[in-house]
Amino acid sequence: MTGVPASAAGGGRLAESRRPAARQAGVWNIANILTMIRLALVPGFVALMVVDGGHDPRWRALAWAAFTIAMITDLFDGELARRYDLVTDFGKIADPIADKAIMGAALVCLSALGDLPWWVTVVIIGRELGITLLRFWVIRYGVIPASRGGKLKTLAQGVAVGMYILALTGPLASLRWWVMAAAVVLTVGSAVEYVHQAVSLRRAGAVAERSA
Repeated sequence: MTGVPASAAGGGRLAESRRPAARQAGVWNIANILTMIRLALVPGFVALMVVDGGHDPRWRALAWAAFTIAMITDLFDGELARRYDLVTDFGKIADPIADKAIMGAALVCLSALGDLPWWVTVVIIGRELGITLLRFWVIRYGVIPASRGGKLKTLAQGVAVGMYILALTGPLASLRWWVMAAAVVLTVGSAVEYVHQAVSLRRAGAVAERSA
């Protein structure tokens, strides 16, 4: 005997069953739509970069506009997803793919056109792939949070690549070299920071498993 009438107990179960389930964000939300726009911009951006040999200032200006729109959507889609509870499995996969696709496409195009040394492209893309693999290496122990250095790296890369996309001349053409140099330094520095975090996280997880 529990002292609770069967009807009351049943009513409690019925009440629980009638509670609305937690709202699940659908794929078609503003955050994911921005991510899809960024993905769709990649082939258009590449086409604009290579038309007429890739060195026409007018086409390069249009390519810069496409790149800038893509980078702006990158600033907003993640924030909107977190603020309005629009996080979905699609967004978790598509967002980082879109980020790397637009930046990788820009770097490869610039190097293929002879505007940017290939070693810069290799360093930046290699860093992104390496950090992605690093996250998978420690995912059972936790998630490596985005660092301040990583955010500065993203900003510096966006500004530097944008300056290289534009057909700049004179002092601005010289300035972009220094901006790209800063971006490369931040790229390498933030990678070292992520490696340190990953090793610390994995060690802490291993200790916790042994003591469990």
